Amino acid sequence: MVHPFDTGLDRTPANYQPLTPLVFLERAASVHPDHVAIIHGSEKVAYRDFCARSRQLASALQARGIGKGDTVSVMLANTPAMLEAHYGVPMVGAVLHSINTRLDAATIAFMLDHAETKVLIVDTEFGVVLKDALSQATVRPLLIDYRDIQCDVEGTRLGDLDYEAFVASGDPEFRWAMPSDEWDALSLNYTSGTTGNPKGVVYHHRGAALMCYANTVATGMGQHPVYLWTLPMFHCNGWCFPWSLSLAAGTHVCLRAVRAKPMYDAIADHKVTHLSGAPFVMSALLNASADERRSLDHRVAFNHAAAPPPTAVLAEMDEAGFELTHLYGLTETYGPATLNEWHAAWDELPAEARLAKRIRQGVRYHALEDLTVMNPATMEKTPADGETIGEVMFRGNIVMKGYLKNPDATNKAFAGGWFRSGDLGVMHPDGYIQLKDRSKDIIISGGENISSIEIEDVLYRHPDVAGAAVVAKQDTKWGETPCAFVELRPDTDVTAEEIIAWCKETLARFKCPRHVVFTELPKTSTGKIQKFKLRELAKNV
Repeated sequence: MVHPFDTGLDRTPANYQPLTPLVFLERAASVHPDHVAIIHGSEKVAYRDFCARSRQLASALQARGIGKGDTVSVMLANTPAMLEAHYGVPMVGAVLHSINTRLDAATIAFMLDHAETKVLIVDTEFGVVLKDALSQATVRPLLIDYRDIQCDVEGTRLGDLDYEAFVASGDPEFRWAMPSDEWDALSLNYTSGTTGNPKGVVYHHRGAALMCYANTVATGMGQHPVYLWTLPMFHCNGWCFPWSLSLAAGTHVCLRAVRAKPMYDAIADHKVTHLSGAPFVMSALLNASADERRSLDHRVAFNHAAAPPPTAVLAEMDEAGFELTHLYGLTETYGPATLNEWHAAWDELPAEARLAKRIRQGVRYHALEDLTVMNPATMEKTPADGETIGEVMFRGNIVMKGYLKNPDATNKAFAGGWFRSGDLGVMHPDGYIQLKDRSKDIIISGGENISSIEIEDVLYRHPDVAGAAVVAKQDTKWGETPCAFVELRPDTDVTAEEIIAWCKETLARFKCPRHVVFTELPKTSTGKIQKFKLRELAKNV
Protein backbone atom coordinates (compact mmCIF):
# COMPACT_ATOMS: atom_id res chain seq x y z
CA MET A 1 0.00 0.00 0.00
CA VAL A 2 1.33 3.43 -1.01
CA HIS A 3 1.31 5.90 1.85
CA PRO A 4 -0.47 9.22 1.04
CA PHE A 5 2.66 11.15 2.04
CA ASP A 6 4.50 9.45 -0.85
CA THR A 7 2.14 10.59 -3.61
CA GLY A 8 1.45 13.96 -5.14
CA LEU A 9 4.20 15.66 -3.09
CA ASP A 10 7.00 15.64 -5.62
CA ARG A 11 10.07 17.81 -6.02
CA THR A 12 9.54 20.89 -8.14
CA PRO A 13 11.75 23.94 -8.84
CA ALA A 14 9.64 25.73 -6.27
CA ASN A 15 10.49 23.42 -3.39
CA TYR A 16 13.81 21.82 -4.34
CA GLN A 17 17.11 23.26 -5.54
CA PRO A 18 20.52 21.57 -5.53
CA LEU A 19 22.74 22.67 -2.66
CA THR A 20 25.72 24.76 -3.79
CA PRO A 21 27.92 27.37 -2.10
CA LEU A 22 27.74 29.58 -5.20
CA VAL A 23 24.40 31.07 -4.17
CA PHE A 24 25.97 32.60 -1.06
CA LEU A 25 27.84 35.17 -3.14
CA GLU A 26 24.71 36.07 -5.10
CA ARG A 27 22.82 36.68 -1.87
CA ALA A 28 25.60 38.72 -0.27
CA ALA A 29 25.88 40.90 -3.37
CA SER A 30 22.11 41.43 -3.40
CA VAL A 31 21.62 42.11 0.31
CA HIS A 32 24.94 43.82 1.10
CA PRO A 33 26.16 45.20 -2.25
CA ASP A 34 28.31 47.94 -0.73
CA HIS A 35 29.80 45.91 2.10
CA VAL A 36 33.54 45.28 1.69
CA ALA A 37 34.08 41.72 0.53
CA ILE A 38 37.84 41.76 -0.12
CA ILE A 39 40.74 43.79 1.23
CA HIS A 40 44.08 43.38 -0.54
CA GLY A 41 46.65 45.94 0.49
CA SER A 42 45.06 49.32 -0.22
CA GLU A 43 42.49 47.77 -2.56
CA LYS A 44 38.95 47.23 -1.30
CA VAL A 45 36.30 45.35 -3.29
CA ALA A 46 32.59 45.54 -2.45
CA TYR A 47 30.33 42.50 -2.74
CA ARG A 48 28.63 44.01 -5.79
CA ASP A 49 31.96 44.06 -7.64
CA PHE A 50 33.20 40.73 -6.27
CA CYS A 51 30.12 39.04 -7.68
CA ALA A 52 30.33 40.91 -10.99
CA ARG A 53 34.00 39.96 -11.49
CA SER A 54 33.25 36.32 -10.67
CA ARG A 55 30.51 36.38 -13.32
CA GLN A 56 32.92 37.97 -15.77
CA LEU A 57 35.47 35.22 -15.16
CA ALA A 58 32.76 32.61 -15.72
CA SER A 59 31.61 34.33 -18.90
CA ALA A 60 35.14 34.54 -20.27
CA LEU A 61 35.75 30.87 -19.54
CA GLN A 62 32.52 29.87 -21.26
CA ALA A 63 33.50 31.94 -24.28
CA ARG A 64 36.66 29.81 -24.49
CA GLY A 65 34.58 26.64 -24.52
CA ILE A 66 34.98 25.71 -20.87
CA GLY A 67 31.97 23.92 -19.40
CA LYS A 68 30.76 21.10 -17.20
CA GLY A 69 33.48 18.73 -16.05
CA ASP A 70 36.39 20.68 -17.50
CA THR A 71 39.30 21.29 -15.13
CA VAL A 72 40.58 24.80 -14.52
CA SER A 73 43.84 24.67 -12.57
CA VAL A 74 45.12 27.68 -10.66
CA MET A 75 48.43 28.32 -8.93
CA LEU A 76 47.75 31.46 -6.95
CA ALA A 77 48.59 32.97 -3.60
CA ASN A 78 45.85 34.19 -1.24
CA THR A 79 44.72 36.95 -3.58
CA PRO A 80 41.45 38.32 -5.00
CA ALA A 81 41.99 36.24 -8.15
CA MET A 82 41.94 33.07 -6.07
CA LEU A 83 38.65 34.09 -4.47
CA GLU A 84 37.15 34.90 -7.88
CA ALA A 85 38.23 31.50 -9.17
CA HIS A 86 36.33 29.77 -6.36
CA TYR A 87 33.12 31.19 -7.81
CA GLY A 88 33.77 31.91 -11.49
CA VAL A 89 35.10 28.45 -12.36
CA PRO A 90 32.20 26.38 -10.93
CA MET A 91 29.67 28.93 -12.26
CA VAL A 92 30.13 27.28 -15.67
CA GLY A 93 30.12 23.76 -14.24
CA ALA A 94 33.90 23.47 -14.45
CA VAL A 95 36.03 21.99 -11.65
CA LEU A 96 38.50 24.14 -9.73
CA HIS A 97 41.91 22.58 -9.12
CA SER A 98 44.04 24.67 -6.74
CA ILE A 99 47.74 23.81 -6.88
CA ASN A 100 49.93 23.90 -3.78
CA THR A 101 52.39 26.74 -4.41
CA ARG A 102 55.15 24.83 -2.62
CA LEU A 103 55.20 21.82 -4.95
CA ASP A 104 57.97 20.78 -7.34
CA ALA A 105 57.61 20.75 -11.12
CA ALA A 106 57.38 16.96 -11.54
CA THR A 107 54.49 16.67 -9.08
CA ILE A 108 52.66 19.58 -10.69
CA ALA A 109 53.13 18.03 -14.14
CA PHE A 110 51.53 14.80 -12.94
CA MET A 111 48.57 16.71 -11.53
CA LEU A 112 48.00 18.73 -14.71
CA ASP A 113 47.98 15.58 -16.81
CA HIS A 114 45.91 13.55 -14.38
CA ALA A 115 43.33 16.34 -14.07
CA GLU A 116 43.34 16.92 -17.85
CA THR A 117 43.69 20.65 -17.25
CA LYS A 118 42.04 22.84 -19.90
CA VAL A 119 42.91 26.25 -18.43
CA LEU A 120 45.81 27.22 -16.17
CA ILE A 121 45.79 30.52 -14.25
CA VAL A 122 49.20 31.29 -12.76
CA ASP A 123 50.55 33.96 -10.45
CA THR A 124 53.72 35.19 -12.18
CA GLU A 125 55.70 34.63 -8.97
CA PHE A 126 55.31 30.89 -9.60
CA GLY A 127 55.92 31.09 -13.34
CA VAL A 128 59.34 29.43 -13.29
CA VAL A 129 58.22 26.19 -11.65
CA LEU A 130 55.06 26.11 -13.81
CA LYS A 131 57.14 26.56 -16.97
CA ASP A 132 59.23 23.56 -15.91
CA ALA A 133 56.09 21.57 -15.07
CA LEU A 134 54.51 22.31 -18.45
CA SER A 135 57.66 21.10 -20.20
CA GLN A 136 57.16 17.73 -18.48
CA ALA A 137 53.37 17.54 -18.93
CA THR A 138 51.47 16.36 -21.99
CA VAL A 139 48.47 18.68 -21.61
CA ARG A 140 48.53 22.07 -23.33
CA PRO A 141 46.10 24.25 -21.39
CA LEU A 142 45.09 27.82 -22.11
CA LEU A 143 47.59 29.90 -20.11
CA ILE A 144 46.50 32.99 -18.18
CA ASP A 145 49.04 35.07 -16.24
CA TYR A 146 48.07 36.90 -13.06
CA ARG A 147 50.32 39.74 -11.88
CA ASP A 148 49.53 40.62 -8.29
CA ILE A 149 49.98 44.28 -7.41
CA GLN A 150 51.01 43.28 -3.88
CA CYS A 151 53.89 41.09 -5.05
CA ASP A 152 57.35 42.66 -5.17
CA VAL A 153 58.59 40.05 -7.63
CA GLU A 154 57.85 40.64 -11.33
CA GLY A 155 57.93 36.92 -11.93
CA THR A 156 57.70 34.96 -15.16
CA ARG A 157 54.86 35.08 -17.66
CA LEU A 158 53.88 31.87 -19.43
CA GLY A 159 51.83 33.29 -22.27
CA ASP A 160 50.29 36.37 -23.83
CA LEU A 161 46.97 36.33 -22.00
CA ASP A 162 46.68 38.61 -18.96
CA TYR A 163 44.21 37.76 -16.19
CA GLU A 164 42.76 41.27 -15.91
CA ALA A 165 42.23 41.47 -19.67
CA PHE A 166 40.69 38.01 -19.65
CA VAL A 167 38.21 38.94 -16.90
CA ALA A 168 37.42 42.24 -18.59
CA SER A 169 36.35 40.34 -21.70
CA GLY A 170 33.53 38.68 -19.75
CA ASP A 171 29.98 39.82 -19.05
CA PRO A 172 29.38 41.16 -15.49
CA GLU A 173 25.69 40.25 -15.89
CA PHE A 174 26.47 36.67 -16.98
CA ARG A 175 23.58 34.38 -16.07
CA TRP A 176 25.29 31.35 -14.61
CA ALA A 177 23.38 28.12 -14.06
CA MET A 178 22.86 26.17 -10.88
CA PRO A 179 24.47 22.71 -10.94
CA SER A 180 22.12 20.17 -12.47
CA ASP A 181 22.91 17.89 -9.54
CA GLU A 182 24.37 18.82 -6.15
CA TRP A 183 26.54 15.69 -6.52
CA ASP A 184 28.34 17.36 -9.45
CA ALA A 185 32.07 17.87 -8.94
CA LEU A 186 32.98 21.32 -7.62
CA SER A 187 36.69 21.14 -6.97
CA LEU A 188 39.72 18.87 -7.08
CA ASN A 189 42.37 18.77 -4.35
CA TYR A 190 45.39 16.50 -4.45
CA THR A 191 46.68 14.75 -1.37
CA SER A 192 50.38 14.60 -0.67
CA GLY A 193 51.46 11.28 -2.16
CA THR A 194 52.36 8.70 0.47
CA THR A 195 53.47 5.65 -1.52
CA GLY A 196 53.26 7.02 -5.04
CA ASN A 197 51.61 9.76 -7.01
CA PRO A 198 49.19 12.05 -5.16
CA LYS A 199 45.50 11.17 -5.26
CA GLY A 200 42.92 13.60 -6.62
CA VAL A 201 40.18 14.20 -4.05
CA VAL A 202 36.88 15.29 -5.63
CA TYR A 203 34.50 17.60 -3.73
CA HIS A 204 30.84 18.07 -4.68
CA HIS A 205 28.56 21.09 -4.37
CA ARG A 206 26.46 19.52 -1.62
CA GLY A 207 29.39 18.82 0.67
CA ALA A 208 30.87 22.29 0.23
CA ALA A 209 27.53 24.02 0.90
CA LEU A 210 26.96 22.05 4.08
CA MET A 211 30.56 22.67 5.13
CA CYS A 212 29.94 26.42 4.89
CA TYR A 213 27.03 26.25 7.31
CA ALA A 214 29.12 24.13 9.67
CA ASN A 215 32.10 26.48 9.46
CA THR A 216 30.10 29.51 10.50
CA VAL A 217 28.62 27.67 13.49
CA ALA A 218 31.80 25.87 14.59
CA THR A 219 33.94 29.02 14.50
CA GLY A 220 31.34 31.33 16.03
CA MET A 221 30.94 33.59 13.01
CA GLY A 222 28.14 36.10 13.22
CA GLN A 223 27.20 38.52 10.47
CA HIS A 224 30.07 40.38 8.76
CA PRO A 225 33.08 38.54 10.20
CA VAL A 226 36.53 39.72 9.10
CA TYR A 227 38.72 36.79 8.09
CA LEU A 228 42.51 36.99 7.69
CA TRP A 229 43.88 34.59 5.10
CA THR A 230 46.79 32.93 6.89
CA LEU A 231 45.53 29.51 5.75
CA PRO A 232 46.48 28.74 2.12
CA MET A 233 43.39 28.73 -0.08
CA PHE A 234 44.96 25.88 -2.07
CA HIS A 235 44.70 23.69 1.04
CA CYS A 236 41.29 21.92 0.93
CA ASN A 237 39.92 25.06 -0.77
CA GLY A 238 40.86 26.98 2.36
CA TRP A 239 38.67 24.61 4.41
CA CYS A 240 35.77 26.00 2.32
CA PHE A 241 36.09 29.46 3.91
CA PRO A 242 36.24 31.20 0.48
CA TRP A 243 32.57 30.21 0.22
CA SER A 244 31.72 30.37 3.94
CA LEU A 245 32.55 34.08 4.20
CA SER A 246 29.92 34.91 1.59
CA LEU A 247 27.31 33.05 3.63
CA ALA A 248 27.95 35.50 6.48
CA ALA A 249 28.66 38.48 4.19
CA GLY A 250 32.12 38.66 5.70
CA THR A 251 35.31 40.38 4.62
CA HIS A 252 38.31 38.51 3.22
CA VAL A 253 41.63 40.10 4.19
CA CYS A 254 44.14 38.70 1.72
CA LEU A 255 47.72 37.95 2.70
CA ARG A 256 50.33 36.62 0.27
CA ALA A 257 52.60 35.18 2.94
CA VAL A 258 52.55 34.48 6.66
CA ARG A 259 54.71 37.22 8.18
CA ALA A 260 54.40 38.70 11.66
CA LYS A 261 54.14 42.40 10.87
CA PRO A 262 51.57 42.12 8.04
CA MET A 263 49.47 39.84 10.24
CA TYR A 264 49.51 42.18 13.23
CA ASP A 265 48.87 45.19 11.00
CA ALA A 266 45.91 43.49 9.32
CA ILE A 267 44.41 42.32 12.61
CA ALA A 268 44.73 45.76 14.21
CA ASP A 269 43.82 47.91 11.19
CA HIS A 270 40.91 45.84 9.87
CA LYS A 271 39.62 44.48 13.19
CA VAL A 272 40.09 40.88 12.08
CA THR A 273 37.73 38.55 13.95
CA HIS A 274 38.85 35.15 12.64
CA LEU A 275 41.85 33.37 11.16
CA SER A 276 42.96 29.77 10.70
CA GLY A 277 46.23 27.96 10.40
CA ALA A 278 48.81 25.46 11.56
CA PRO A 279 51.13 25.92 14.56
CA PHE A 280 53.70 27.84 12.51
CA VAL A 281 51.20 30.72 12.22
CA MET A 282 51.11 30.89 16.01
CA SER A 283 54.89 30.76 16.07
CA ALA A 284 55.12 33.72 13.70
CA LEU A 285 52.76 35.75 15.87
CA LEU A 286 54.41 34.88 19.19
CA ASN A 287 57.99 35.29 17.98
CA ALA A 288 57.36 38.71 16.45
CA SER A 289 59.79 41.43 17.43
CA ALA A 290 58.63 44.49 19.36
CA ASP A 291 58.51 46.65 16.21
CA GLU A 292 56.42 43.99 14.40
CA ARG A 293 53.78 43.62 17.10
CA ARG A 294 50.63 45.69 17.50
CA SER A 295 48.49 45.85 20.61
CA LEU A 296 45.04 44.39 20.03
CA ASP A 297 41.93 45.83 21.65
CA HIS A 298 39.75 42.86 20.71
CA ARG A 299 39.81 39.07 20.92
CA VAL A 300 40.50 37.08 17.74
CA ALA A 301 39.20 33.56 17.05
CA PHE A 302 42.06 31.32 15.90
CA ASN A 303 41.11 27.95 14.40
CA HIS A 304 44.17 25.70 14.43
CA ALA A 305 44.79 22.25 13.04
CA ALA A 306 47.69 19.77 12.96
CA ALA A 307 49.32 18.77 16.24
CA PRO A 308 48.04 20.63 19.32
CA PRO A 309 50.55 23.25 20.51
CA PRO A 310 52.39 22.93 23.85
CA THR A 311 50.80 24.32 27.00
CA ALA A 312 53.13 27.31 27.04
CA VAL A 313 52.08 28.27 23.54
CA LEU A 314 48.39 27.97 24.43
CA ALA A 315 48.94 30.33 27.36
CA GLU A 316 50.93 32.83 25.28
CA MET A 317 48.30 32.89 22.54
CA ASP A 318 45.57 33.54 25.09
CA GLU A 319 47.57 36.35 26.63
CA ALA A 320 48.18 37.82 23.15
CA GLY A 321 44.43 38.03 22.55
CA PHE A 322 43.59 34.86 20.63
CA GLU A 323 40.77 32.38 21.35
CA LEU A 324 41.92 28.95 20.18
CA THR A 325 39.74 26.21 18.71
CA HIS A 326 41.43 22.92 17.82
CA LEU A 327 40.18 21.28 14.61
CA TYR A 328 41.10 18.06 12.82
CA GLY A 329 40.34 16.65 9.42
CA LEU A 330 41.78 15.56 6.11
CA THR A 331 41.72 16.64 2.49
CA GLU A 332 39.09 13.94 2.02
CA THR A 333 36.75 15.65 4.51
CA TYR A 334 36.81 19.15 2.99
CA GLY A 335 39.14 20.23 5.78
CA PRO A 336 38.05 20.12 9.45
CA ALA A 337 35.71 17.29 10.34
CA THR A 338 36.06 17.45 14.12
CA LEU A 339 36.45 20.22 16.65
CA ASN A 340 37.44 20.24 20.28
CA GLU A 341 34.19 21.80 21.44
CA TRP A 342 35.03 23.34 24.78
CA HIS A 343 32.88 23.03 27.90
CA ALA A 344 32.86 25.94 30.34
CA ALA A 345 33.13 23.52 33.26
CA TRP A 346 36.57 22.44 32.02
CA ASP A 347 37.93 25.89 32.85
CA GLU A 348 37.67 24.92 36.53
CA LEU A 349 39.82 21.80 36.16
CA PRO A 350 43.40 21.65 37.44
CA ALA A 351 45.97 22.70 34.84
CA GLU A 352 47.06 19.15 33.93
CA ALA A 353 43.50 17.88 33.53
CA ARG A 354 42.59 20.96 31.49
CA LEU A 355 45.52 20.33 29.14
CA ALA A 356 44.43 16.71 28.72
CA LYS A 357 41.11 18.05 27.40
CA ARG A 358 42.83 20.62 25.16
CA ILE A 359 44.96 18.18 23.19
CA ARG A 360 42.05 16.02 22.03
CA GLN A 361 40.77 16.29 18.47
CA GLY A 362 37.19 16.35 19.70
CA VAL A 363 33.74 15.55 18.37
CA ARG A 364 32.18 15.47 14.92
CA TYR A 365 31.73 18.66 12.96
CA HIS A 366 28.17 19.97 12.62
CA ALA A 367 27.86 18.73 9.04
CA LEU A 368 29.35 15.29 9.72
CA GLU A 369 26.84 12.52 10.37
CA ASP A 370 29.07 10.14 12.30
CA LEU A 371 32.56 9.81 13.76
CA THR A 372 34.02 6.76 15.43
CA VAL A 373 37.11 4.70 16.18
CA MET A 374 37.09 1.12 14.90
CA ASN A 375 39.20 -1.96 14.61
CA PRO A 376 39.95 -1.71 10.87
CA ALA A 377 40.04 -5.49 10.45
CA THR A 378 36.77 -6.36 12.19
CA MET A 379 34.99 -3.01 11.72
CA GLU A 380 33.89 -3.18 15.34
CA LYS A 381 33.93 0.00 17.42
CA THR A 382 36.66 0.15 20.01
CA PRO A 383 35.68 0.61 23.66
CA ALA A 384 35.30 4.27 24.65
CA ASP A 385 37.98 3.92 27.29
CA GLY A 386 40.55 6.42 26.07
CA GLU A 387 43.08 3.59 25.74
CA THR A 388 42.09 1.10 23.03
CA ILE A 389 43.62 2.23 19.76
CA GLY A 390 41.75 1.90 16.49
CA GLU A 391 41.37 3.72 13.19
CA VAL A 392 39.46 7.01 13.11
CA MET A 393 36.56 6.76 10.65
CA PHE A 394 34.06 9.22 9.23
CA ARG A 395 30.64 9.06 7.62
CA GLY A 396 28.63 11.92 6.15
CA ASN A 397 28.06 14.54 3.50
CA ILE A 398 31.40 16.27 4.02
CA VAL A 399 33.32 13.19 2.97
CA MET A 400 34.77 13.37 -0.54
CA LYS A 401 33.03 12.10 -3.64
CA GLY A 402 36.04 9.84 -4.24
CA TYR A 403 39.51 9.75 -5.79
CA LEU A 404 39.69 10.84 -9.42
CA LYS A 405 40.39 7.95 -11.82
CA ASN A 406 41.32 5.69 -8.91
CA PRO A 407 38.46 3.29 -8.14
CA ASP A 408 40.72 0.90 -6.22
CA ALA A 409 41.84 3.61 -3.79
CA THR A 410 38.25 4.91 -3.51
CA ASN A 411 36.84 1.48 -2.72
CA LYS A 412 39.60 0.81 -0.20
CA ALA A 413 38.97 4.13 1.54
CA PHE A 414 35.22 3.46 1.76
CA ALA A 415 35.40 -0.26 2.59
CA GLY A 416 32.82 -1.19 5.20
CA GLY A 417 30.65 1.87 4.60
CA TRP A 418 32.96 4.32 6.38
CA PHE A 419 35.76 6.59 5.24
CA ARG A 420 38.94 5.16 6.69
CA SER A 421 41.22 8.03 7.66
CA GLY A 422 44.39 6.00 8.16
CA ASP A 423 44.87 7.85 11.45
CA LEU A 424 45.05 5.91 14.68
CA GLY A 425 43.36 7.14 17.82
CA VAL A 426 41.19 6.41 20.84
CA MET A 427 37.64 7.25 21.85
CA HIS A 428 37.21 8.77 25.30
CA PRO A 429 34.17 7.99 27.49
CA ASP A 430 32.64 11.39 26.70
CA GLY A 431 32.73 10.73 22.94
CA TYR A 432 35.79 12.87 22.18
CA ILE A 433 38.48 11.30 20.00
CA GLN A 434 42.22 11.73 20.38
CA LEU A 435 44.86 10.83 17.80
CA LYS A 436 47.68 8.60 19.00
CA ASP A 437 49.68 7.83 15.89
CA ARG A 438 49.55 8.04 12.13
CA SER A 439 49.53 5.13 9.78
CA LYS A 440 52.08 5.08 6.95
CA ASP A 441 54.32 7.41 8.96
CA ILE A 442 52.92 10.60 7.50
CA ILE A 443 54.57 13.78 8.79
CA ILE A 444 52.39 16.87 9.14
CA SER A 445 54.48 20.00 8.69
CA GLY A 446 52.81 23.38 8.58
CA GLY A 447 49.50 21.69 7.81
CA GLU A 448 50.96 19.81 4.82
CA ASN A 449 51.27 16.03 4.67
CA ILE A 450 54.78 14.74 3.94
CA SER A 451 55.46 11.09 3.18
CA SER A 452 58.47 9.63 4.97
CA ILE A 453 58.57 6.96 2.27
CA GLU A 454 59.00 9.58 -0.46
CA ILE A 455 61.96 11.16 1.35
CA GLU A 456 63.51 7.77 2.09
CA ASP A 457 63.29 6.87 -1.60
CA VAL A 458 65.34 9.95 -2.48
CA LEU A 459 67.88 9.26 0.27
CA TYR A 460 68.39 5.69 -0.92
CA ARG A 461 69.33 7.00 -4.36
CA HIS A 462 72.38 8.76 -2.93
CA PRO A 463 75.45 6.68 -3.85
CA ASP A 464 76.89 6.82 -0.33
CA VAL A 465 73.69 5.90 1.55
CA ALA A 466 73.32 2.30 2.67
CA GLY A 467 70.11 2.77 4.61
CA ALA A 468 67.68 5.54 5.57
CA ALA A 469 64.62 6.11 7.69
CA VAL A 470 62.64 9.31 8.19
CA VAL A 471 60.43 10.14 11.17
CA ALA A 472 58.62 13.19 12.46
CA LYS A 473 60.43 15.49 14.86
CA GLN A 474 58.34 17.92 16.90
CA ASP A 475 58.92 21.53 15.91
CA THR A 476 57.59 24.63 17.66
CA LYS A 477 57.10 26.49 14.38
CA TRP A 478 55.90 23.84 11.91
CA GLY A 479 54.35 21.28 14.27
CA GLU A 480 56.49 18.50 12.82
CA THR A 481 59.48 18.38 10.46
CA PRO A 482 61.22 15.43 8.79
CA CYS A 483 64.23 14.02 10.63
CA ALA A 484 66.40 11.65 8.59
CA PHE A 485 68.48 8.85 10.08
CA VAL A 486 71.11 7.77 7.58
CA GLU A 487 73.44 4.77 7.56
CA LEU A 488 76.39 5.36 5.24
CA ARG A 489 78.31 2.86 3.14
CA PRO A 490 81.77 1.91 4.41
CA ASP A 491 84.61 4.33 3.73
CA THR A 492 82.36 7.21 2.72
CA ASP A 493 82.24 10.71 4.14
CA VAL A 494 79.14 12.83 3.58
CA THR A 495 77.90 15.82 5.55
CA ALA A 496 74.35 16.53 6.67
CA GLU A 497 74.34 19.63 4.48
CA GLU A 498 75.21 17.51 1.43
CA ILE A 499 72.40 15.07 2.22
CA ILE A 500 69.87 17.93 2.53
CA ALA A 501 71.14 19.49 -0.72
CA TRP A 502 70.69 16.10 -2.43
CA CYS A 503 67.07 16.00 -1.31
CA LYS A 504 66.45 19.55 -2.51
CA GLU A 505 67.40 18.52 -6.05
CA THR A 506 64.35 16.26 -6.21
CA LEU A 507 61.88 17.22 -3.49
CA ALA A 508 59.93 20.37 -2.73
CA ARG A 509 61.85 22.27 -0.05
CA PHE A 510 59.20 21.78 2.64
CA LYS A 511 59.56 18.01 2.25
CA CYS A 512 63.32 17.98 2.79
CA PRO A 513 64.78 16.85 6.13
CA ARG A 514 65.60 19.63 8.57
CA HIS A 515 67.83 17.28 10.58
CA VAL A 516 70.14 14.46 9.46
CA VAL A 517 71.63 11.95 11.91
CA PHE A 518 74.30 9.48 10.80
CA THR A 519 73.90 6.22 12.68
CA GLU A 520 73.49 2.49 12.37
CA LEU A 521 69.76 1.95 11.93
CA PRO A 522 68.08 -0.20 14.62
CA LYS A 523 66.49 -3.27 13.07
CA THR A 524 64.42 -6.28 14.07
CA SER A 525 65.70 -9.82 13.63
CA THR A 526 64.07 -9.87 10.20
CA GLY A 527 65.79 -6.65 9.13
CA LYS A 528 62.85 -4.26 9.56
CA ILE A 529 63.86 -0.78 10.70
CA GLN A 530 62.46 0.02 14.14
CA LYS A 531 61.04 3.47 13.65
CA PHE A 532 59.66 3.67 17.17
CA LYS A 533 63.25 3.79 18.44
CA LEU A 534 64.12 6.51 15.94
CA ARG A 535 61.15 8.61 17.07
CA GLU A 536 62.56 8.54 20.58
CA LEU A 537 66.02 9.48 19.33
CA ALA A 538 64.58 12.34 17.29
CA LYS A 539 63.31 14.00 20.45
CA ASN A 540 66.90 14.74 21.45
CA VAL A 541 68.23 15.79 18.05
